[in-house]
Amino acid sequence: MQKNFLENIKNYKVFKKIRLRLSGDIISLKPHGKARGNVLLSYITLPFVVKDIVLDGHTNRWESREITNIFRERGYSVDVIEWTNTNFIPKKKYVYFFDIHSNMERLTPLLNKDCIKIFHATTSHWKFQNTAAQKRLNDLQERKGVLIQTIRNLSSSRATEYADFISLIGNEATANTYAFVKEKITRIPLSTTHTYPSPTKKNFERAKNNFIWFGGSGMVHKGLDLVLEAFVDMPEYRLTVCGKVSNEKDFVEVYKKELYETPNINVVGLIDPGSREFKKLCDSSIALVYPSCSEGQSGAVVTTMHAGLIPIISYQSGVDVEDFGIILKESSIEEIKKAVRVISSLPLEEISRRAMKTWQYAREHHTREKFASAYRAFINMIEKNKKIT
Repeated sequence: MQKNFLENIKNYKVFKKIRLRLSGDIISLKPHGKARGNVLLSYITLPFVVKDIVLDGHTNRWESREITNIFRERGYSVDVIEWTNTNFIPKKKYVYFFDIHSNMERLTPLLNKDCIKIFHATTSHWKFQNTAAQKRLNDLQERKGVLIQTIRNLSSSRATEYADFISLIGNEATANTYAFVKEKITRIPLSTTHTYPSPTKKNFERAKNNFIWFGGSGMVHKGLDLVLEAFVDMPEYRLTVCGKVSNEKDFVEVYKKELYETPNINVVGLIDPGSREFKKLCDSSIALVYPSCSEGQSGAVVTTMHAGLIPIISYQSGVDVEDFGIILKESSIEEIKKAVRVISSLPLEEISRRAMKTWQYAREHHTREKFASAYRAFINMIEKNKKIT
């Protein structure tokens, strides 16, 4: 399974080339039923070009396709362009324009004046994110005396100011970074790429000292440095690292000892969340430790919650954990240590309760069905507000 997944990732490089070739083109999709107008979607073209398992690699691929389908169901023809497309010039009238970042500012003056503009915020506000990311790098430099280059910076954007409505992937933590336009915001729950069976049969006695860090690119941004430093000082607990660590050479150079020469830390690297290996790993672990400095709503957190891992996460991860998880207020190394010890030392009955509550919460709030329902309600609200029939 893992070998097949890695082969698919190699194939995905080809898909990326296809996507780049389409950067100047439009993918035009017909409505379901009688036509009532046009929609321009500036998001991701990949889901409309290929059909493959790699489309389950990130929630935004399915969500891009589903948002398009929601408009098509309502009788709209949809033109899809890549969100990074800086060449497209509109040549027709659009009822809606949907964008996830900087095309909003560029294209608004070129659109018909009555076009309804939707900004789909999938991250924290760009200024908040860049500031938070830079602080993490500065903090690391103070601890280690080494400057690592971030790869998570966002370009500046005035999409919030130009948009008529904002659909936000995130919770209150994410919404607070957009507080200056809060009257425009409708929060939408993140979907998921994978679901898993209930953790009722997990051996919590064996799992209670095992923890996971699971994330995409931007190791410092997502707090892996802090987690590694915490577990080096806690040899009684085991940490498994799942993610493309080897892609960030400067990070590996600084943390080579922690990553590859520390007995209680194991680096799995890139792993397919749909594989038996990943499920087995989650079944033998108790919690996710994920102190990210900025997210919209973390897909890594949501995925592992579906697998029954108790979340130990930063406030900025954008996911609610009610009474079953732990929110890190400062994401300091000492706070991470304390949270790990707290979860591990709980009575087995309480650990089991929290794991089950985690799994149930994910299934109740973060599914493709929940996302689709929320987005349909969002468009219904707009059409009622604008008296569109």
